[in-house]
Amino acid sequence: MAKAQFTDEDDELLAELGVEVESKATSSRTPREERIIAGFEEIERFVEAHGRLPQHGEDKDIFERIYAVRLDAIRKSTECKDVLAKLDKKGLLTDETSLAAKSLEALDDDALLAELGVTYKTENDITTLKHVKSVAEKKAAEEIGSRSLCEDFDKFKPMFEAVQKDLIEHRRKTMPFSKDGSIEEGNFFILSGQKAYVASVGDEFIGTDGRKEYRLRVIFDNGVESNQLMRSLQKRLWEDEAGRRISEVSYGPLFDDVVEEEDIESGTIYVLRSKSEHPEIKPRANLLHKIGVTGGNVATRIYNAKLDPTFLMADVEIVATYDLYNINRVKLENLLHRFFDSARLNIQISDRFGNPINPREWFLVPIFIIDEVVDKIKDGSLSKYQYDAYSVKLIEH
Repeated sequence: MAKAQFTDEDDELLAELGVEVESKATSSRTPREERIIAGFEEIERFVEAHGRLPQHGEDKDIFERIYAVRLDAIRKSTECKDVLAKLDKKGLLTDETSLAAKSLEALDDDALLAELGVTYKTENDITTLKHVKSVAEKKAAEEIGSRSLCEDFDKFKPMFEAVQKDLIEHRRKTMPFSKDGSIEEGNFFILSGQKAYVASVGDEFIGTDGRKEYRLRVIFDNGVESNQLMRSLQKRLWEDEAGRRISEVSYGPLFDDVVEEEDIESGTIYVLRSKSEHPEIKPRANLLHKIGVTGGNVATRIYNAKLDPTFLMADVEIVATYDLYNINRVKLENLLHRFFDSARLNIQISDRFGNPINPREWFLVPIFIIDEVVDKIKDGSLSKYQYDAYSVKLIEH
């Protein structure tokens, strides 16, 4: 059995947990393959943010329409599907539903925009559009605000330096920004790779959508400032996959024993034990555990387990649960499964219709090891270890 190794996705999650990881070797992919992957990742981010596939239609956002056309082209291209086959975590390539009436296999970004009747200013910037209605231009300008040189940046620079030091020394943490997250004067964020400080919040007024709005003064660590609207900043932080809130110094650990008001509950790690009478399962029952992450109630999750091949077509019992705060459930579950991959149970069972199923979330790992892994996620040290299934212990790199 091979020892577990970290992947790019694991490194991304560990980075969210405040853990530094060693940089990977330069990709061997061709520039065209990198472009295909980058375009597909934009579609995945849209699906993750909106919970649905991008759609065509004049009433849709221009970029959603671009993603819809691009997804059609990818699905029709054998080359694209070969490049993306192992990266398609959401099953976007296997959905055969057509989103366009015509063949789009040969279209690149230039042609995609042409299909939508849009041109752009520079060869590499599809986000700078021409021929957008003036009303949309005015609304965008109002939301984004203007950026200019921060004349008094000298008084803010020491603050950014202090925050960076706090992050390095783990006195502050970075946390995903929730869709309904608050923004207050004195808050620090990370937006588009830059630290942002909310220096002031203007008086309340009613925006064009009839909701309460505020004009902000936001200082960036590159010496630029912006007067964007609060809802605009909230939206940009939400849509930025790497967007983060920087905690106050007083915030507790990632899995705090005491939940603060600012913490956003993200779900639960659950560990289950099978009650199956299967000859390959019953003798290992005390060692065999299903490890998963859910955003709902665990008891509801395991209801009717005996009818679900995921649960080995048998009832289960809850061995342990760990509440999560400010963390991405999907990425954490992927990390746990990859970390314990060397101990994954390899078994095939039949569902109630007789179809063969290979459950993938069961591992031959004792509960004390799972406890230890969760503790190392708490203190940010998991990247230093790997699980050795032979010695049944964590080994430091």
